[in-house]
Amino acid sequence: MRYPLLAATALLLTAAAPATTMVAPRSRTFLLTCKAAVPVPLAGTKTLEFWMPVPHADKSQDVRDLNIEAGAPYTVETDHYGNQVLHIRPAAVPTAPLLVTLTARVTRREHLNLRATDDHAPAEVEATDPNLKRWLAADRLVPLDAKIKAQAQEVVDKAHATTPLAKARAIYEHVVSTVTYDKTGQGWGRGDIYYACDARRGNCTDFHAIVIGYCRALGIPARFSIGLPLPADRGKGEVKGYHCWAEFFTKETGWVPVDASEAAKNPDKRKYFFGAHDENRVEFTRGRDLTLVPKQAGPPLNYFVYPYAEADGKPVEDVARTYTFEDVAEK
Repeated sequence: MRYPLLAATALLLTAAAPATTMVAPRSRTFLLTCKAAVPVPLAGTKTLEFWMPVPHADKSQDVRDLNIEAGAPYTVETDHYGNQVLHIRPAAVPTAPLLVTLTARVTRREHLNLRATDDHAPAEVEATDPNLKRWLAADRLVPLDAKIKAQAQEVVDKAHATTPLAKARAIYEHVVSTVTYDKTGQGWGRGDIYYACDARRGNCTDFHAIVIGYCRALGIPARFSIGLPLPADRGKGEVKGYHCWAEFFTKETGWVPVDASEAAKNPDKRKYFFGAHDENRVEFTRGRDLTLVPKQAGPPLNYFVYPYAEADGKPVEDVARTYTFEDVAEK
């Protein structure tokens, strides 16, 4: 028996449903080389310790063929955020510079969350972050005081945003529209939300201090990641500086990637960087105010992207570092 009315109704409903185009994430594979050189400590130094971030594998990043060459025995530890930390404590203080070389084959995939811009896209399926409550708390340079909460509320009220996703979108658009990527003067690069809000300029750390701080102030979990940027053109070369980015979480979308500083530098990609991180990067660590493994003698690190060393518990300021990459064919 046929039911033409029901069949016709189903056909109409199917035709009326918006189609979601599933886009395959882009990826790139490259050989990453990280080198560090710790100078010979001053005469009389009793202990030397060294820590270096090791790129970790996650859903957006594969790390293979990891190789570490060091002038002393080492361990690779994992902190409670999942960050991997290379640690060296020589039995005797070196009389020559301590040289460390880390190489790895990294495949980085574009991180897309289509749910952030399309209600009909499937939500991301991922394990619940055990640190979700931490991503609602303040950082040392990103306080969640009454002033920050009032500023965040003003932004979302002006945009008439009522849902967590709409509020996060309003914050992103506000930051991209009102902050300039400018690394001049003093104060930039620390991720100090008050500096960034007052100066309205800075680098990626400053942009994302506002994004993360405003989201957290309104009850939206947001987390910070840092690593290295790669030029979009394939090839090889040296990476001179770091790059950081952010994600926020809603129950409807899962974790949504955003990159406000790249959007400010590339206005034609403003829409793209709400809901996406491109493949031209490698992540080293997540979180701020980090306690290393084993614990350093000094205070928590504002962020951990470069090698860090202590001599008799005091930070060593002149640890040399170089980072190079070479794109290779994917296996």
